[in-house]
Amino acid sequence: MKRRVVVTGLGALTPLGNSVNQTWESAVTGKSGIGPITKFDSSSYKSQIAGEIKNFDPAQFVNKQEIRRYDDFILYAIASSEMAMADAKLTIGPELSERTGVIIGSAIGGLATIEEEIELLLNHNNPRKIPTFMVPAILANSASGNVSIRFGAKGPINCAVTACAAGTSAIGDAYKTIVYGDADIMITGGVEAAITRMAVGGFSAMRALSQRNDEPQKASRPFDKDRDGFVIAEGCGIIILEELSVALNRGARIYAELVGYGCTSDAYHVAAPPPGHEGAARSMRIAIKEAGLNPEDIDYINAHGTSTPLNDLYETQAINFLFGEHVKKLMVSSTKSMTGHMLGATGGVEAIFAVKSLHENIIPPTINLDNPGEECNLDYVPNVSRRKEINTAMSNTFGFGGVNAVLLFKKYSESPVSEE
Repeated sequence: MKRRVVVTGLGALTPLGNSVNQTWESAVTGKSGIGPITKFDSSSYKSQIAGEIKNFDPAQFVNKQEIRRYDDFILYAIASSEMAMADAKLTIGPELSERTGVIIGSAIGGLATIEEEIELLLNHNNPRKIPTFMVPAILANSASGNVSIRFGAKGPINCAVTACAAGTSAIGDAYKTIVYGDADIMITGGVEAAITRMAVGGFSAMRALSQRNDEPQKASRPFDKDRDGFVIAEGCGIIILEELSVALNRGARIYAELVGYGCTSDAYHVAAPPPGHEGAARSMRIAIKEAGLNPEDIDYINAHGTSTPLNDLYETQAINFLFGEHVKKLMVSSTKSMTGHMLGATGGVEAIFAVKSLHENIIPPTINLDNPGEECNLDYVPNVSRRKEINTAMSNTFGFGGVNAVLLFKKYSESPVSEE
């Protein structure tokens, strides 16, 4: 029988709040976390808005020396992992250490530190100015490494670097690690801290970012006809996955069961999805098949929904193609309308939204959806959250390079989802 994997802990830092509860309450009330960029002077940039984490105090989680040594993305991962472990009431003792692993995804890693140290080097032309711990501060896998050290997790360790799908890829790989029997517990999710001059300038050069600078809270508007690009954001979402018997034996609270993971490549273009988004449809189909379910069994999709013209249209086409007549009963929403696009953190945070939707029977809305765009014809739960009993929730994330990654969660029940 396939090993079953359940979610027992959640931790998050997002533009909507510095905890899962704050983030969730903001989301279900339709609050936007978007505002003017404060991390650098953006006055010369076409896009001057972002979803920043606010009032985060790393000293609550690490000492002063670690604050100086670590890039923000590492600090976010440590803090969110601390919250998730506390939420799961999980302590990794000697009996669990070798069966506990860490996979945390990040699209970019320590970009802010890279920019700072390059500027320091060029201004002084002196390599001795480079700090001793610069390299460990920028490596994308340093989030996984530091979390592993902090909790004594000696099992499998990895880092997914699949652009904006990194968080979902990490959770999917962690799920497979437990299913295959290589670990019993995984600390997993996604993290990003890339609101920097280089990132904002680069995405602006691609004409990917919204320029609605005078109305930041209305700038991220997935599926709306007036959408003009995504809003860059930062954040972290960490979940604790456990093999079912391990969770039950220690009396853990179970939020949901992770029952399917699908990953495909478009093999089309490095930065644009193909018309119809066949790869996205396949990844959703794979996740559904692995779960032993059918398309008509899916109740809610937390969409990738970036607020870009092509993604929103082609993701809608993929959903229509796969689900057929069932789309009339299917609820779809994009929480990026409130958080902005957190790049590699997206999959971790949106997995938490999917899990919370199942646990609370509330569907967060797509805010700023005033007039649906052409062919955007689904039930996007516009502007107001919806109370609805649901049994399944899917989370879609897609990334540069043509990667499509999908997670499928189900309400936990004692009976297995599938005997396969």
